Amino acid sequence: MVDGGGEPESSDSMRTFGAVLQALREHSGLSREEFGDLVGFSKHTVASVELGRRMPDLVLVERGEEATGNTGALRKSFPKLARQPGLAAWFRQWAGLEAGAITLYTYECRLIPGLLQTEAYARQLFTNQLPPLDDDQIEAQWVARAERQRLLRERPNTAFGFILEEHLFRRHTGGVEVTAKLIDHVLELAELRNVEIQIMPTEQENHAGLDGPMQLLETPRTQWFAYCEGQRAGLLISDPNEVSVLQRRYARMRSQALTLNDSVSLLQRMRGDV
Repeated sequence: MVDGGGEPESSDSMRTFGAVLQALREHSGLSREEFGDLVGFSKHTVASVELGRRMPDLVLVERGEEATGNTGALRKSFPKLARQPGLAAWFRQWAGLEAGAITLYTYECRLIPGLLQTEAYARQLFTNQLPPLDDDQIEAQWVARAERQRLLRERPNTAFGFILEEHLFRRHTGGVEVTAKLIDHVLELAELRNVEIQIMPTEQENHAGLDGPMQLLETPRTQWFAYCEGQRAGLLISDPNEVSVLQRRYARMRSQALTLNDSVSLLQRMRGDV
């Protein structure tokens, strides 16, 4: 069963979707608990979606269609949902899957992943965006990011793995003080039992991730999805063959990156250098 880990601010489209879901569920003669059993989510999560408090994810939509007679209403209305405040529209579906994942792997070569960022580091990234963001947009972005970060501590049974390029810390984004606190924060998270952090050294002869960043996740029903993000858009990948390719690349990178202990040692040395 999946329980939601953080609910976005409600919107008219979310409340409308929730009302449609509730009407279909009741028409099918299902209680929230019975519907939850069929789709693999708790009755509390179902209630949150029906009340417009929680953004539904793709898994709930697809299973909900099957449970309510495949009318197509949920599938057609899902893309029209307003995005969560502070989250890019193309990231919405992935964020929904992420909230219920039992395994989440991330390789990043451009910036520190959102789940590991400090507030100062994140705000520096938001400030650097072009076109520029106004103060309200920056605040919304940070609130959404901070909400996502709760996953690391609120889902202790979810395995989080991160492979980070060494140069992400050497760049000193935001300045020396921001970098020092960022390294301290990452070292603290590395102590969590459900979080593994590996550093890919700058001098590395063989590297399986040169095609760019990637994220992989496993759902409670052992389905795997991947997500790749570019400059202005992101791609959610559900094709098992394509996901398998990325899984093999990530597995190779785990063997190429520093061990967990060596990664911590390198971070500690970099902390001493700033």
